[in-house]
Amino acid sequence: MSDRVIQTARYKLFPSPRNAHREVFEHEVFVPHPYALIDLPSFYLAGRASLFAACRLSDGKMGQLVTFELEADAAKFTANFTPD
Repeated sequence: MSDRVIQTARYKLFPSPRNAHREVFEHEVFVPHPYALIDLPSFYLAGRASLFAACRLSDGKMGQLVTFELEADAAKFTANFTPD
């Protein structure tokens, strides 16, 4: 199980089994809704992206972290995502 956990300086991450890419990309958006459904293909992103269940280490807040290869995709996701 420990090989499925990724620890960064700010988060403890658990990769989604639906990820096409299990990389932590440079641009990230923390979604403080741990049970919100996030369907990355429906955002029609230009670059690669990954979704993780996340625990923010600074305050223990659970949520989801979406990481993006391109900054424009992070901005597009932030503008278009609404929690269910």
